[in-house]
Amino acid sequence: MPGTPLTRFVSDGSIATWRNLKKITRVPDILIFTLIQPIMFVLLFTFVFGSSITVPGENYTSFLMAGIFAQTIVFGSTYSGSAMAQDLKDGIIDRFRTLPMNGSAVLIGRTVGDLVINVLSLVVMMLTGLIVGWRVESSALDFIAGVALLLVFSYAFSWVMAFLGLVVRSPEVINNASFLILFPLTFISNAFVPSENLPGPLRAVAEWNPVSALVQAARELFGNAPAGSAATDAWPLQHPVVYVLLFAVAMLVVFVPLSIRRFATLSR
Repeated sequence: MPGTPLTRFVSDGSIATWRNLKKITRVPDILIFTLIQPIMFVLLFTFVFGSSITVPGENYTSFLMAGIFAQTIVFGSTYSGSAMAQDLKDGIIDRFRTLPMNGSAVLIGRTVGDLVINVLSLVVMMLTGLIVGWRVESSALDFIAGVALLLVFSYAFSWVMAFLGLVVRSPEVINNASFLILFPLTFISNAFVPSENLPGPLRAVAEWNPVSALVQAARELFGNAPAGSAATDAWPLQHPVVYVLLFAVAMLVVFVPLSIRRFATLSR
């Protein structure tokens, strides 16, 4: 084939990404249900639990939205795992093997496709937040940095789920396994209640939970952090942006090679 290995890799990756995005247009239920769930969480926590949860120094809606953003992009990243497992089950990967394409491009296309879905999810979540009273109280640059940080974390986490999907190879199992991981990860955090309100052991877990750092960083960058919200000795909440970036880099360094190696092994 003409072109350098790099240009062929980029070309193959863009084609694989377009294939995944076209699938959404053919099966719009995927996107619809991906967007409905976080909207339900916003309405549920704002209007049902919001009156029962007090956050000193900030109204609960402003406090909540960063947690909803983090939960949305983490949950959205799990589609990489279930989609990879489904493609393996349906034999789609075997069909790709017959084509003169870079095998890694399939993984790139899958994870980038999920990143696009997460961008759309964030747009819908922010519009929903504006409707219920959430406002950005920081500069435009800080807002952009907050959105970028959420997307960087979501992209790195999608590689973790892609690897899990390649290992498990069953959509049903990956969905159940994902919830066993994601519910503790998002709920034992500061996403919905201040971490200092949690009992001792759970508070320690929440303070070092990368989702807590992601939520804290988003609150600070969007100008929604309550006064004294980082009044803790835990390093991740004192330096949330750095901690999130370090964690995202670590996920990419570990799971990108593992996923590519696992994919190559399955494709033999």
